[in-house]
Amino acid sequence: QVQVVESGGGLVQPGGSPRLSCEVFGISFTIYDMGWYRKAPGKQRELVAAIIEHGGSTNYKDNVKGRFTISRDDAKNKVYLQMNSLKPEDTAVYYCNASLGSLNYWGQGTQVTVSS
Repeated sequence: QVQVVESGGGLVQPGGSPRLSCEVFGISFTIYDMGWYRKAPGKQRELVAAIIEHGGSTNYKDNVKGRFTISRDDAKNKVYLQMNSLKPEDTAVYYCNASLGSLNYWGQGTQVTVSS
């Protein structure tokens, strides 16, 4: 059984730098592309950052480039999202995704609220 478990969200002040973690169980993690998505109230879910298999190339949504960094530790079956200089508009539920071809596994999401 595949499980995707996110952690690290919460209430953060503007300018804060939390790190989200995602651990995946039940798959051959190294061959999966990993991504972080987010869904803000009233908006569609969007891709924030992605990293391909074996820690290859990364890509980011334009408005998080230079502020967010995605990384993975294949030995631990984990992917991380380091978020810096958070803004109120970054407030959303953040989801971890593991994908391989037509296979897609999602976590339950972790809320990040940016507010003073």
